[in-house]
Order: sequence, then C-alpha cells, then structure tokens
Amino acid sequence: MPTYQIKVNGSVRSVDVSEDTPLLWILRDHLDLVGAKYGCGIAQCGACTVHLDGQAVRSCVLTAAQVSGKEITTIEGLSEDGSHPVQQAWKEVDVPQCGYCQAGQIMTAAAFLDKNPNPDSAEIKSAMQGNLCRCASYSRIYKAVEKAASRMG
Repeated sequence: MPTYQIKVNGSVRSVDVSEDTPLLWILRDHLDLVGAKYGCGIAQCGACTVHLDGQAVRSCVLTAAQVSGKEITTIEGLSEDGSHPVQQAWKEVDVPQCGYCQAGQIMTAAAFLDKNPNPDSAEIKSAMQGNLCRCASYSRIYKAVEKAASRMG
C-alpha cells in the first residue's frame, strides 16, 4: 500500500492506505478524528464536510490520492477550544438536537462566511441548502449563521 502525506489541522500525517480510500475513513479510522460523520456516502447530506484548501468539501467522496498535498481542516481543527465565531453562535442559539449533522453544518457555515462575511438571509439559506438535518433545526441553523456573520463581518 502506498503512503500518503496529508496535512490535517496543521500537522503533516502519514497514512498507509490505498489510493481510493475515502478521506472520511482516513480521518476516522487512521487519524482518530471522528467529528466528520458518515451520513450517505454519496456527498448528498453534508455530515462529512471538512475544509480542503479552505473550501467546504464532502470527505466521503474524496480519495487519498485527491487530497495528498492539500490542506485539510476538520471540526477538531477549526478552533482548539470551540472559540470560532460559528461554534460560539451554535452554542448561543442552541442549534443541535441529535447533533449528528452539526460538524458538517458548522464547517459549511465557516467556509461560507470566510468568503462572504456579510450575507443576507437568502445567501445563508442557499449556502447551507446542501446540508441535511434530520431533526429539521434549519431555522436555528440559519439564525446561528446570521449571528456568526455579525461577529465576523
């Protein structure tokens, strides 16, 4: 098996995996970073969202070969102490119910707000539409993104 060097949360890590191993399984099974969740396996739900070179991406469909040499940030690396404005807004608005989708929601929101720190409500809904929440906490998710944007903008 080949060895891949991947940079995750600021640290270069070596993993011995086949080239088609999904990033999600590298993170969870090889690096013990379990914040990104398996939801659908086809990039439709967003539970596995991480940042790849600053872009929100679905880790379930990206392979070791595709991410080698790129910067990966997981929910564990967004901030060491939960102080990122999106994480703070999530707590204040009390967004989670079951919590399963939350890491993916937060990572999507953080990448979106890095590019658009002053969005309107339509832009927020559009940016977040690809992330599914089985508990239907969408109104609280949008409110938390708005709150985080007010701090970041």
